[in-house]
Amino acid sequence: SLSLSLSLIKKNSYIMAEKEQQPAYPLASTNGYARSDQEAGPEHAKELRRKKRMKCFIYIVAFVIFQTAIIALFGLTIMKVRSPKFRVRSATFDSFDVGTATSPSFKLKMNAELGVKNTNFGPYKFDNSTITFFYKGTQVGSTNVLKSRAKLRSTKKFTIAVELSLTGNSDLGADLTSGVLQLTSQSSLRGKVELFKVMKKKKSTNMNCTMNISTTAKQLQNVVCK
Repeated sequence: SLSLSLSLIKKNSYIMAEKEQQPAYPLASTNGYARSDQEAGPEHAKELRRKKRMKCFIYIVAFVIFQTAIIALFGLTIMKVRSPKFRVRSATFDSFDVGTATSPSFKLKMNAELGVKNTNFGPYKFDNSTITFFYKGTQVGSTNVLKSRAKLRSTKKFTIAVELSLTGNSDLGADLTSGVLQLTSQSSLRGKVELFKVMKKKKSTNMNCTMNISTTAKQLQNVVCK
């Protein structure tokens, strides 16, 4: 029994010695994952900051482009000041006296409707003026145009009374025979376009119209203005 006990003691001592001689390996895999997470954390945050900066830059560029487009559209439409148009629109006659081919003359009292068309985004205020009518270069009548105001994007209509008369013209007899008198009207307006009650810009407009007066129908016809 003594020999059996000694052999068991030797065997246990040998096993313990082998365990002590085995090297201790570190937990490489666990430490590797920890290091990887520590390195990936700052990189991920840096990427997020870069994406945020890029988004902000894109928003700023888009806003600048939008504002530029709005300003350009505003300047090309609302802030662009155009010259109004001054025209003869129609007419009626209070009196209508014409001569003959052998004794050519005419004397007419005409009520002409005029129009000032203002396409601007602000009212057009114009000063006093004069409108003159001609028959083949000869003045046959004129009258005053009183100062007034054409509202924004509208046409100011008003009526003027004028007497038209002529005698002894060499061409008048033939026109009386044909039944058509061709007249022209000329005038100019000077005024200012007011935008938003702040900016005022001077604008003038000229009238140059041709028209026919039918001596048989006693009507104004074929008004053409440039």
